Amino acid sequence: MGKGTDKMYITHSEWSNDFSEGGMSFGGARSRKNTQIFRRLPFDCCSLSLQPFEHPVCTEDGIIFELVNIVPYLKKYGTNPATGEKLDAKSLVKLNFFKNANDEYHCPITLRTFNENTHIVAIKTSGNVFAYDAVERLNIKAKFWKDLMTDEPFTRKDIITIQDPHNLQNRNLAEFHYVKNELAVVDEVEEKKKRDPANNINQKGATGKILSQINMEKIEKAAVEKKKKENAAKAQGGTANKAMEAMSNKAALPYNAASYTTGKASASLTSTAVSVATTNDRVLMSHEEYMFPLIKSKGYGSIITNFGKINVELFCDQTPRTCYNFIMLAKSGYYKDVKFHRKIKNFMIQGGDPTGTGRGGESYWKENFKDEIRGKLSHNARGILSMANKGPGTNSSQFFITFKPCTHLDGKHTIFGKVVGGMEVLDKLEAVPTKEDTDIPVSPPGIIMQDVTIFVDPYQTFTERLERKRKYEEDAKTAPKKENPLDHTTWFGPTIKRDVEGGGTVGGGVGKYLAAATSKAKSNDGAGKADDLEDIPIEPKKKKTVSRGFSDFSSW
Repeated sequence: MGKGTDKMYITHSEWSNDFSEGGMSFGGARSRKNTQIFRRLPFDCCSLSLQPFEHPVCTEDGIIFELVNIVPYLKKYGTNPATGEKLDAKSLVKLNFFKNANDEYHCPITLRTFNENTHIVAIKTSGNVFAYDAVERLNIKAKFWKDLMTDEPFTRKDIITIQDPHNLQNRNLAEFHYVKNELAVVDEVEEKKKRDPANNINQKGATGKILSQINMEKIEKAAVEKKKKENAAKAQGGTANKAMEAMSNKAALPYNAASYTTGKASASLTSTAVSVATTNDRVLMSHEEYMFPLIKSKGYGSIITNFGKINVELFCDQTPRTCYNFIMLAKSGYYKDVKFHRKIKNFMIQGGDPTGTGRGGESYWKENFKDEIRGKLSHNARGILSMANKGPGTNSSQFFITFKPCTHLDGKHTIFGKVVGGMEVLDKLEAVPTKEDTDIPVSPPGIIMQDVTIFVDPYQTFTERLERKRKYEEDAKTAPKKENPLDHTTWFGPTIKRDVEGGGTVGGGVGKYLAAATSKAKSNDGAGKADDLEDIPIEPKKKKTVSRGFSDFSSW
């Protein structure tokens, strides 16, 4: 009976220490045993729904909630579900957890996967979540008070502890306020479904067919009621009905309609010098302006010189206007037999001016167009294709190809391509001698751009696809609507119909004999007119022979 002994009684020491909740122990009265079970909440679960979160937010105490679950709870109770203290939705901090290739939460700095033994913290100003080891080494000890991912400044008070393996009091489910007091947010839609007796019926077999038929009847009845209301509203001929009809009959917007209007309606409202306009018409963009933002692929071409071919890649997805200008000029033969009028060794070669002087040339639109400077593009390599200009917004037809990195030109000239083949030809061009005072290649032979060939034109491809799409949409509007076979569905499946000679439709089974009867009647009708029936002898009627037994239905 004794603990660990063969004694038939409990000793005084065993009673006071192990078997008595209020017994005596060394150092004074023994505290009451904690019989409550510790239920730990995982770090990646919402403290309210107890399910893994997708849009996590947390309080300043580090208690995590799912945004979809905490907002309705705060609207109803206005308290923290875990502690019971007052809580405002504005005080919640949006958390940014990072995942690795295995779809597991980890620290973006140390790349260690989070688990139940990881000390996890979050930065209040940015919401980024890190392992405490990374923040301690790189922020606290280094006194570098900026976020390790976004460089946002923060203080030591902005460090929120999400999980501390040595202090798990705020992760104990049994201590949560809403669990103790049985508080919950009731979903009215779900409760209504639970009260519906149809949801508690096993909808299979014949029962399911009957219930589905009842539902179909309800839907049809609702559709009929809606149609009656619409017809009654149309009969009244009210202003609201006319407005609705006008809205339904409104013409569709053109494909190139902008998201903003012409402003004529507002101008006519505030000015007496402008003619009255009562409609807000959209601004119609040109096809090119509509097309440029939607180009997502690159173009390819070849510059054919008297020394060989130089294949180039055009950045149509980053500088669409400049590449479109180059492609359209090349297709029109603008660059044919044009000289490269300027070449500087270890720098660049320039061409594109039909006059050969460097002072001429015009764009595809017959006027200069603006620059397309992109921060990601740089004159940092040999063979960069860039536009020549006289200043900002003065691009025309002249361009140049670099012989070496020229990063000092970044931000001043529009880069629209690069050389992807024919570097040996570029070496030959660089070796051509020039006049010392003008940098013009020595002629003869000089450097001549015999032609520019375009292999891949994304603008033409886009235009062709757009035309096919518009034609398909127009055909879909005018084409008759096909009958849906599911509109004639019974409990046994869709109704199968087929044509019968002479008109009408019948199904299988006994109805197959109607086809023979109809065809026979049709042949009798075409034998002759009613006036000629007298000349045809009438055959005597044959006696019916009754056969015993069953055969097909032809003898019935």
